[in-house]
Amino acid sequence: MGEAIVDRSEGFGERLLGVLLDRARLLPPQLVAPLVAEEVARIGGRDVSILLQDYAQELLVPLPGRKLHVSQPEPVFDSPAGRAFLRAEAVEVPEARGVRIYLPLLDGSDQVGVMAVTMDVLGDDDRRLLGRLASLVADILVTKNAYTDQFFQARRREPMSVSAEIQWSLLPPLTMSVPQVEVAGTLEPAYRVAGDSFDYALNDNILHMAVIDAMGHGLDAAAMATIAIGAYRHARRVFISLPEKYAFMDDAISQQFGPDHLVTAQLMHINITTGELELVNAGHPAPLLIRDGKVVRQLESATTLPVGFGGEQPRIREHLLRQGDRVLCYTDGIIEEHVAGGQPFGEERLIDCVNRQGDGPSDGVRADLRRLSHTLKRERGGRTSDDATLFMVEWRGGAADHLAVLD
Repeated sequence: MGEAIVDRSEGFGERLLGVLLDRARLLPPQLVAPLVAEEVARIGGRDVSILLQDYAQELLVPLPGRKLHVSQPEPVFDSPAGRAFLRAEAVEVPEARGVRIYLPLLDGSDQVGVMAVTMDVLGDDDRRLLGRLASLVADILVTKNAYTDQFFQARRREPMSVSAEIQWSLLPPLTMSVPQVEVAGTLEPAYRVAGDSFDYALNDNILHMAVIDAMGHGLDAAAMATIAIGAYRHARRVFISLPEKYAFMDDAISQQFGPDHLVTAQLMHINITTGELELVNAGHPAPLLIRDGKVVRQLESATTLPVGFGGEQPRIREHLLRQGDRVLCYTDGIIEEHVAGGQPFGEERLIDCVNRQGDGPSDGVRADLRRLSHTLKRERGGRTSDDATLFMVEWRGGAADHLAVLD
């Protein structure tokens, strides 16, 4: 019996994507857009736009570049581009001379922005090819972003403080999604944030998370946050427990800044297979457990002293999540902002906003957290005097092994 014949011929779509792949390594950042526009033209597309999320997460702003169609920024909410971005799915809008298709630019699961293309005729083969092209473009934009300021400059809508520059460079991707778990975070005020930060990593079946709030404002707070996150990452990567992570961070802050500086912190582990959650709280507001769209309780823990104060070894509090549960972490800038009448915004109003949002349909963690952030800001009268951070995780359970198996 002869060997089975394997078809290794290169189809049109593969050749088109292959050109971009073959050239990606050496392609200067400013030539990414022209090459993408050329590739789209090969399949009959025109008016290519690449829209990137601005730092305030309110607009999708056009990337300028040769051969790109540069239009007005589009709102993240209530626009076709915004729907594609938030729902991570293509959105098609019929036009007089064809169809405008908006494709989410996804790097893994972090959202870069949207690519928009106009086609005279749009078939299933076009949709599949454009979707794969958008995925490849997203990966290239993220890679090139590491050594150019062009994309940063497009995303920046107002002057940014030095402390905010430091914090944004410190952050992991704002969203991450795998079949078992999804996370999303946001920082305010986007262009002046100083001491708030968050971090996470998925190592095997354990999701590691930290939310911190360094005291003060400006560069001093940004420096403390940088040391705290750096110490946390180092501790995480040498596989030590949550109490040991706390001790390592505490030692780093106290040695570098002395006894009159502090960082509140919340450290968590979630087993994404079983839903077991371990929590250490160092002077932070307790996270909220959200089930079926409603806050059911705070996730209590034995609170220890903030990082830098030399507190006793913290006790771990364990919780068991149900499939679909969400955990919302926040810093005190959310609830301590003064509103009309001089009263602090308060935890009850935060919970009320979460519950009201839970009355409507969910668009997923990333979209729901952005909507909640905008709602809270509006309820506070648009004010964010102190840093204000939201970080949400949704646990789904199950497995992802099927993704490593070829059909």
